[in-house]
Amino acid sequence: MPPLADLLERVRVVSLPMRVRFRGITVREAALIDGPAGWGEFSAFAEYGPAEAAHWLAAGVESAYRALPPPRRDAIAINATVPAVPAAEVAAVVARFPGARTAKVKVAEKGQTLADDVARVNAVRALIPTVRVDANGGWTLDEAVRAAAALTADGPLEYLEQPCASVAELAELRERVDVPVAADESIRRAEDPLKVARAGAADIAVLKVAPLGGVANLLRIADEIALPAVISSALDTAVGIAAGLRAAAALPRLEHACGLGTGRLFVEDVAEPVQPVDGALPVAPVVPDPDRLAALAADPVRRDWWLARVADCYPLLS
Repeated sequence: MPPLADLLERVRVVSLPMRVRFRGITVREAALIDGPAGWGEFSAFAEYGPAEAAHWLAAGVESAYRALPPPRRDAIAINATVPAVPAAEVAAVVARFPGARTAKVKVAEKGQTLADDVARVNAVRALIPTVRVDANGGWTLDEAVRAAAALTADGPLEYLEQPCASVAELAELRERVDVPVAADESIRRAEDPLKVARAGAADIAVLKVAPLGGVANLLRIADEIALPAVISSALDTAVGIAAGLRAAAALPRLEHACGLGTGRLFVEDVAEPVQPVDGALPVAPVVPDPDRLAALAADPVRRDWWLARVADCYPLLS
């Protein structure tokens, strides 16, 4: 564990503008750590308290100060990520993910209808062959049953990601629909991330490096949960994406495209964007560009806020 003073000296806080509203925000802030082993990222969402955010800090410290597990593959297939945009805007979003053969589509957005979701999904289907949807726990059980029927009326879905909020609802939903169910929040925001598997509540585990405390811990959970895994981004900068790619590369088996292409949602990132080749990103460390770090630096008030947050989370790392 590095001393807090050393950790704080290594932090650079950035503010990245986004192309579209995603997860309710249009600017993504992150504290990047320039460590002796590489760069790490701490970017827990602002509403997370210290107990939850500390997992994200642990992931950043791991990448900055420790050697990561060796990779088993050198490139990772990624999915296109389609926010809850109108169907007419889908083509422009998908164009940012050249070669992608899988798309994840946000659904169950507040203020929108199931008809909006169906139109968006069908617009994606016209462009990309494999479609999965992510409801972020936004449906009740009965709503999820209706949505599964409506969203598969014109074609199949690879899976429903976190259609309902609770593990019990996910388990019952699996009995009521033919579409595979993936768990995200029920793993990464749970005190017991293995509860999903014990309850028979998911067919697929969506795992994210930062919320699970780092690459090594993610790989341990993936082994114990014993479900096919999809490694996904927590709306990371290029630094966090590199950690996600490293985790995906270290998995013993990887059967699905991963949600690690979200850098395309930023207007600017801390490193030059890497273009996918045949829908896949290379597994490689990322070193932020000094000019980009300077141009994207957060204002002093936000920088101080993030430094204070690091200090608040630091005692919880053990």
